[in-house]
Amino acid sequence: MNKLTNNMRLIGVLAVAAIALILQFVFGLPLYSQIIISSVGSLIALLMFIDMVKTLKSGKFGVDLLAITAVIATIAVGEYWAALIVLLMLTGGDALEDYAANKANSELQSLLENSPQSAHLLKDDSIIDVKIDQVKVGDRVVVKPGEVIPVDGTITEGTTTVDESSLTGESRPIDKVTGGTVMSGSINGDSSFDMIADKTANESQYQNIIRLVKQAESTPAHFVRMADKYAVPFTLMAYVIAGIAWYLAGDPVRFAEVLVVASPCPLILAAPIALVSGMSRASRNGIIVKSGTIIEKLSNAKTFAFDKTGTITKGHLTVSKIYAAEGYTREQVLSLAAGAEQQSSHILARSLVSPIPDRIPTATNVVETTAEGVQATINGQTVKVGKAAFVSPDPIKTIDQTTVYVSVNDKYVGYVAFSDQVRPEAKSVMDSLHEQGATQIMMISGDQLPIASEIADRVGIDKVYAERLPEEKIEVLKEVEKKHRPVVMVGDGVNDAPSLATADVGIAMGAHGATAASESADAVVLKDDLGLVSKAVQISDDTMRVAKESVLIGIAICTILMLIASFGIIPAIFGAMLQEVVDTVTILWALRARGGDKKEADLVPAQ
Repeated sequence: MNKLTNNMRLIGVLAVAAIALILQFVFGLPLYSQIIISSVGSLIALLMFIDMVKTLKSGKFGVDLLAITAVIATIAVGEYWAALIVLLMLTGGDALEDYAANKANSELQSLLENSPQSAHLLKDDSIIDVKIDQVKVGDRVVVKPGEVIPVDGTITEGTTTVDESSLTGESRPIDKVTGGTVMSGSINGDSSFDMIADKTANESQYQNIIRLVKQAESTPAHFVRMADKYAVPFTLMAYVIAGIAWYLAGDPVRFAEVLVVASPCPLILAAPIALVSGMSRASRNGIIVKSGTIIEKLSNAKTFAFDKTGTITKGHLTVSKIYAAEGYTREQVLSLAAGAEQQSSHILARSLVSPIPDRIPTATNVVETTAEGVQATINGQTVKVGKAAFVSPDPIKTIDQTTVYVSVNDKYVGYVAFSDQVRPEAKSVMDSLHEQGATQIMMISGDQLPIASEIADRVGIDKVYAERLPEEKIEVLKEVEKKHRPVVMVGDGVNDAPSLATADVGIAMGAHGATAASESADAVVLKDDLGLVSKAVQISDDTMRVAKESVLIGIAICTILMLIASFGIIPAIFGAMLQEVVDTVTILWALRARGGDKKEADLVPAQ
């Protein structure tokens, strides 16, 4: 609605300008031109005043006050052409802000253009084309050259390169081999490959990103916070200079001449355009920021809190040890476990499949027992995979580690143990955050204190809060002292969603994270790279620096022009034209916030 109103006001002012020009310079009727411009100008000034009152009622300063006063003052002293130019500046500026916001969000919109619609299912050595929502976890899918990958999956046969630029901002093609994972929405290269679907279409990365984009677009960005710091003193200064000029000259025209160069555009446009540009820059680099205020908070963040599993660590368990009982090899135990679990939605299923995607036996009669394990028929034998008590009636010596036990026809044959790994970039990310102004970095984990402390020491975290339930994590965040705020929470799972919502800024590691975490967060990292957290801070710092520079440059130019105009050197109509110069400089400077990718590339740790 605002966009439509702004465009209608601009069209209305342009129409009035055309009519007034024809009346005065074609038909020689300046009085009619003055009446039309004065009437329309007064009407638009009244509408702007109503909008400003609404803004004031919401607790914010209405930065349009100067512009409204300039329009009324120039109309009152008969400088109606100057009033028209100011009106063109205001309505054109609002329309330009809409354009700049849409331009800055163009990278987000590009995600919606290539949504996958169908998939090639591989069944009994034949390929069946189905709608994307018919693909189930465990289905085997063929992806042909140049196609959009339909769902998240693991490659079981073939090698290729994929273009993930629309998802992660990575411009280079990524090599994928057997056992590697691929994301829905990526574009396949020149080779076809087979894969197992790890997620349904609705749960896959691409649809999750589309939901986040729509949420980001529907979330209003409250940009005026930074402008509030400058709006009141700038407005008072303009009125003081204009008032003194009027008093010393004894001419109200001088008042109007000063106010027409007191352009509020640095306050109205600079911060919004810079912040939206920063959001666009973040999206190009694999980070969705849901509102402009998040950019402001990130640039001032003092405390960073991290979940452990999936955030500081990689979050997906990998096979660390295989034990085989007499009569079996470790390869056989892993193969049996992967065969039984390959169609399971259990968190360990992908970890079992990944090491041997091309050597998994066919399983039938698969029955999954929640929280216990999976039973399947493989090569005519009953294979059970899961907890020790589930797989065999005989007592099994268990180990203190994440483990699945395997039996054949109720006879225990071995186990597969798993471990999580610290992200290789974690240490450099913590160092970067300290350098960027973080006063404290802490880990809030549900894991045991010895494990959490050992990982915290390795990566350079200052404080550790271990064995915390989700509600206890919230209390830790709430108790952070004011001097250490704003607080940023980084997490990836469903249990992190409350903490992400409680923190001043919640960042979800969304590459493999839960939808609940992503939807609760203020920003979402689309690539499985913790380095993008420090990158988001760098982008925010640069964006706020550009926003402040554009505001201060605009204010400085306006102040100089006001002082010159106070001596009667700048006629009102020429002063109104100079506003456009101020607006152009301010907007172009603010749009610089869209750049800076080279600096960011240097910041992100090498993988």
